[in-house]
Amino acid sequence: MASQTIAILMPGDMGHAVGRALREHGHNVVTCLNDRGEHTRKLSALAGLTDVGSLDAVVEQSDLVLSILPPAAAVEQAKAVARELQSVERKPLYVDCNAISPETAKTIAAIINDAGAPFLDAGIIGLAPGKGAGPRIYVSGADTAPMLSLDGKGFSVVSIGEAVGNASALKMVYAGLTKGTWTLHTAVLLAAEKLGVMETLLEEFEMSQTAALAAMRARVPFLPADSDRWIGEMEEIASTLSQTGVTPDFHRGAADIFRLLAKTPLANETRQTMDTSRTLEEALQVFGKYVNQ
Repeated sequence: MASQTIAILMPGDMGHAVGRALREHGHNVVTCLNDRGEHTRKLSALAGLTDVGSLDAVVEQSDLVLSILPPAAAVEQAKAVARELQSVERKPLYVDCNAISPETAKTIAAIINDAGAPFLDAGIIGLAPGKGAGPRIYVSGADTAPMLSLDGKGFSVVSIGEAVGNASALKMVYAGLTKGTWTLHTAVLLAAEKLGVMETLLEEFEMSQTAALAAMRARVPFLPADSDRWIGEMEEIASTLSQTGVTPDFHRGAADIFRLLAKTPLANETRQTMDTSRTLEEALQVFGKYVNQ
């Protein structure tokens, strides 16, 4: 399968890195940059992806389409691809790798299947390829073999059953912990800042919560760069938990924290341009200006 053509929709922070890894392992990797911003275009160029100019060309040329984009856009992306699938005889495999609820995954599966193409559910956990060991892509669906053939090509692929929704469910509960914890950290720190006890709280954390404080310093100052696209992910997690009977309110609150961070000027940064020297205290001073706005 070394000669297969794989499409990345879209080549953002994660997508371009996955595309680069696949290209470096011998695959022809294509994308469509119509209506995409300058940041996405730069990432695509860095990854060496081929812009084929239109979504219909992507569908016509690809053996496999990986959808990797903010979860709020996942359904519309699937609908756009499904429209193009109507006019091609050979249907590529569509793999939704987005942070969506199991029910959203099933909705997308129906859209793609109704257009005559096979579908796989997937969830990406871990840092983008090129950073450490690379992420794990969990997949579920009727035939996961095409994705399993990509195992070791910059990332690991793990099959977790035939049911569409399994992979998305795993992503939801995992991100419910990680991003949910980051937003909880942000919320309590912002409250301490507003209450005038920040300095004392950090001193106490130094003595009694050293691991938590280290995590706060490592993550909280840099959350704004991803905050806008993580709002939808928290909403999908809230929906997932609600479907199980577990309260969705933790992650509705997490979405509110990301909305706040998305209002700050720090949200204009990207992972490539963010000020990595910014301290936790400096970040909280900026965040605090946007509480209740």
